[in-house]
Amino acid sequence: MKQREDMTFPHEEYQRRLDGLRARMRERLLDAVIITDPENLHYLTDYQTTGYSFFQALVVPVDGDCFMITRNLEESNVHARTWVEKTRPYPDNGDAIQCLVESMREFGLAHAVVGYERNSYFFPAYQQDRVRTAYTGGKLIDCFGIVEEGRVRKSPAEIDVMKRAAIATEAGMQAGIDACAPGVSENEIGAAISDAMFRAGGEPPAVMPYVTSGPRTMIGHATWEGRVLQPGEHVFLEVGGCYRRYHTAMMRTVVLGKLSASMKEAQARMMEALEEVESAIQPGLTVSDADNIVRQIITGGEHGGQLITRSGYSIGIAFPPSWDEGYILSLMQGDSRTFKEGMTLHLIPWIWGVDGDKTVGISDTIRVTENGCESFFKLAREFVAKPDAAARPSHAPKSKSANDDVAAK
Repeated sequence: MKQREDMTFPHEEYQRRLDGLRARMRERLLDAVIITDPENLHYLTDYQTTGYSFFQALVVPVDGDCFMITRNLEESNVHARTWVEKTRPYPDNGDAIQCLVESMREFGLAHAVVGYERNSYFFPAYQQDRVRTAYTGGKLIDCFGIVEEGRVRKSPAEIDVMKRAAIATEAGMQAGIDACAPGVSENEIGAAISDAMFRAGGEPPAVMPYVTSGPRTMIGHATWEGRVLQPGEHVFLEVGGCYRRYHTAMMRTVVLGKLSASMKEAQARMMEALEEVESAIQPGLTVSDADNIVRQIITGGEHGGQLITRSGYSIGIAFPPSWDEGYILSLMQGDSRTFKEGMTLHLIPWIWGVDGDKTVGISDTIRVTENGCESFFKLAREFVAKPDAAARPSHAPKSKSANDDVAAK
């Protein structure tokens, strides 16, 4: 394991992560593991690339040197970023799986019990079948989650990096709020958020900000498409800042007018839900109990909407297509797992369908402490109402509605 001074974390942090993985390997009687998930590769080695659509893997023996299988082009990332010293690259027209199997034999793993991430997005079934066909001397066992067991609790060093991400998140969100006005397009708001995030030290996030306005807020995971904001409408914003692939996220809502009774009720319910669940979260509380706190408060309101998703999820290392670690831990009913110190979560008591046609959100990213939890943010949570917002000229074409098309005919 090569020691170097130019990585995201000190050498001791990576040694701790590798030692933890190997301890879990011994518990499962594994001689080696094949790690293919981009987030797990980053966690263990600091490796990153946008070229993860090509096969790449870190092979970790329980004893001995680790080695990486990468496309030729991506091998430069191993040498430039990581502590890994041994690589076995393959050309674009080469056979990545054959390279993997031959390398395992080369490093003395021809007859080993080997774990692999069966549920990894980037180790598809046809490649897994080819490994099983070619690796005839050993035994393959699904070990999905073996790295995530270490990732779910962040170290103090990881928390510090997430604080850097939070600076970018807040800067982006404040810029987005400031940009909201009648006559401004969603694209302009997205541009303002992105500019502020990156100027604040943020790096390309796993997902660009979500910016929707008026009726478009009812479309799940939609973002800017050139629509121009109109007086009296609301804007839903969700921003995930990133630093060294670690993320924090928040939702906020802007109203270009006065808050209606239902919008005031929705705001009050989301504020209450965050306050109550954050007061309750501490090591030992079950995930299901936290979800129930949020769900009962949201569903008890007279706003016409509902919470149609989980109420939160683990957040940290992420590559596209998502910034969340919900596959590690999500706040849902019936989950008896408990919170532990060091867990980091995006709490999302958002409401879909206020008055039947509005989605609004207030959310927070927190870390679980020894005795409770703490937010990464200081930005005010209340809806930002702009009752006297003056229309500004937009550089985007005005969006058309179905009624416009009918009128034109």
